[in-house]
Amino acid sequence: MENNWSQADAAAADIDVPAEDGENYLRIGEMAKQFGVTLRALRFYEDKGLLSPRREGATRLYSRRDRPRLKLILLGRKVGFSLRDVKQMIDLYDPNGTNVRQLKTTLDKSEKQLVRLNKQREAIEEAIRDLSDTIAYVRRALAERQASVQ
Repeated sequence: MENNWSQADAAAADIDVPAEDGENYLRIGEMAKQFGVTLRALRFYEDKGLLSPRREGATRLYSRRDRPRLKLILLGRKVGFSLRDVKQMIDLYDPNGTNVRQLKTTLDKSEKQLVRLNKQREAIEEAIRDLSDTIAYVRRALAERQASVQ
């Protein structure tokens, strides 16, 4: 993924920011750099309620809690989940509970997505076979026509 950085964004990216509560926060630029995403993507995930950075003025500060959430968002997107599905799975997490509901939901959605991905793979493999056959036919036809011209 590409990074779209302005000079102001780069200046804001410096390092972890220690807070009064003792936790180290990452500024938006550092978070983007660490995870290979754009600043725009982080803002988008915040708008969708997937991330909730702390604010100090216009500065977004990401906590330790936001980092695994972003990893899950990126993994979910990589395997084809919608952001709605990712949010639903993440929001079911209860740090004090057993998370059985979250695990069941994640398992159900993952099994369904695996079926979809396998169907897509089959369709892609069929398209590759068809295209390979077409290329072979065109090569033969071209070779025949070039041979008859000489």
